[in-house]
Amino acid sequence: MPVTPAHERTLSQISLADFTTWKVGGPAEWFAEPASGEELVALARWALTEKLPLRLIGAGSNLLVSDGGLAGLTLCNRRLQGSVIDAASGLVEAQAGEPIPTLARKAARAGLSGLEWAVGIPGTVGGAAVMNAGAQGGCTADWLQEVTVLDPGRGDGPFVLQASELEFDYRHSRLQAEPLLVLSARFRLSSGHDPAEISRRTSANLSSRTSSQPYQQPSCGSVFRNPEPRKAGQLIEQLGLKGLALGGAMVSPIHANFIVNTGGASAADIEQLIRLVQQRVFSVHGIELHTEVKRLGDFPCGVA
Repeated sequence: MPVTPAHERTLSQISLADFTTWKVGGPAEWFAEPASGEELVALARWALTEKLPLRLIGAGSNLLVSDGGLAGLTLCNRRLQGSVIDAASGLVEAQAGEPIPTLARKAARAGLSGLEWAVGIPGTVGGAAVMNAGAQGGCTADWLQEVTVLDPGRGDGPFVLQASELEFDYRHSRLQAEPLLVLSARFRLSSGHDPAEISRRTSANLSSRTSSQPYQQPSCGSVFRNPEPRKAGQLIEQLGLKGLALGGAMVSPIHANFIVNTGGASAADIEQLIRLVQQRVFSVHGIELHTEVKRLGDFPCGVA
């Protein structure tokens, strides 16, 4: 039986390449950008009623979507932006689609310290909570207090999870393993700082990242988790793999832990290059590199 769209903004066969920072990915069977939390909840309930697979994406910066696209309903939360900042208490409430760099700059202007590291993260607040995003010595788990989530399989309303319930670890939270959709997040930052100094540190962090990473080409950010105490980028660079290319995908000559789309790359190109790098590093160093990237859809070679 044909599926009836939930509302007029539910679209079919929308290319997801336009919604990922790698600029690859096939079409979504159904796609929508909810304009409010209530609309997101309604769309999730529609998917449950229609028995459609459901996923939520943000900035698309940590995703590799297969060339075959995605079945079911894909929701993009980019329109769910906005934040409320209490400079006195350090409490910050942000919608899931708020870009984390935007929130970092707002916090800095309010004299709140804690998110200076986040200014160069190409993702959203919701994605940062799910992945425990981090950089330059800081991470989401250090400052997150709670998240409001929706379990689309339960058919009831949103509920709150405390940070202590999220099982945070390096680039990990329980939100990666459970089908929960993040609607908003609350942070408690350090208050009472000089806004000019926090803004200076924030800008310095961004300058450091943009000068050492390939921000001018489509990428997903760091591809591999660091096998502490080693650094993935260093292991790859030591093997002379900078510039290694398959199709339109290439290990960045600027930073070896980035794979860039040089133009016309497919998701299959990127997946094959990821696997080749993993094989080379393991054969020489005996170290298994695990990806930070979340794969969506079917990949013929399986998932590492």
